[in-house]
Amino acid sequence: MRSLTGYQILQIWEIAQTQHPIDRALTFLAFACPEKSASELANLSIGQRDAYLLNLRKLTFGSQMESYAECPKCGERLEFTLGVADILIAEQLTAVQQEYSLISGEYQLRFRLPNSQDLAAVVGYQDLNVVRNLIGKRCVLQTQCAGIEINYSDLPATVITQLAKSMAEYDSQAEILLNLICPSCSHSSEVLFDIVAFFWSELNTQAKRLLREVHTLARYYGWREVDILSMSTTRRNFYLDLLS
Repeated sequence: MRSLTGYQILQIWEIAQTQHPIDRALTFLAFACPEKSASELANLSIGQRDAYLLNLRKLTFGSQMESYAECPKCGERLEFTLGVADILIAEQLTAVQQEYSLISGEYQLRFRLPNSQDLAAVVGYQDLNVVRNLIGKRCVLQTQCAGIEINYSDLPATVITQLAKSMAEYDSQAEILLNLICPSCSHSSEVLFDIVAFFWSELNTQAKRLLREVHTLARYYGWREVDILSMSTTRRNFYLDLLS
């Protein structure tokens, strides 16, 4: 994995404008991991994918992340700083489709972890139970009851709930919850940290900043965009300081 260059940031920014967040995440990784195929990246579990994104964010923008949330009780803006190491749980693993097992009473299941393709298959569904069942059908590889093969649809709700919990435990990076306390009303709440949305927001801001810098330097010096973007940030800022 390598950090994103200024030119790559602008390329991603153009491509990802109209993409769904699932595809946007894979676009980030396609630029950062050119040695991996699109299929390999799509087959990463969601936790593995997010671990890659956190490391890419660290390489590109540094380890500290400034974020905020709104208190659900009083609406106060809660600003906080996160370190990548504080929320990086999973290691960067290869896109090998690992299998896991679950035993619940007489039921035995073999399953894999959900990946980006599975999330894409449930886009548009609002009912959590429907989403859970659809993902389960895609990820469960074998179902047995007392040693006899059965269909996924024959599983009781309690086993499906256990399956969802097992997937979450094996892929813990896929859901990072932050505990926040509002300084105004002392309300305690849990907030889901979405690395895809966070990284996209930062990249969107950086892309627009780069375009403004290109505009300024091209206007005064007549340099080409590719030449300006190939400069280090230090050199580019020095020229911009001369013009200020």
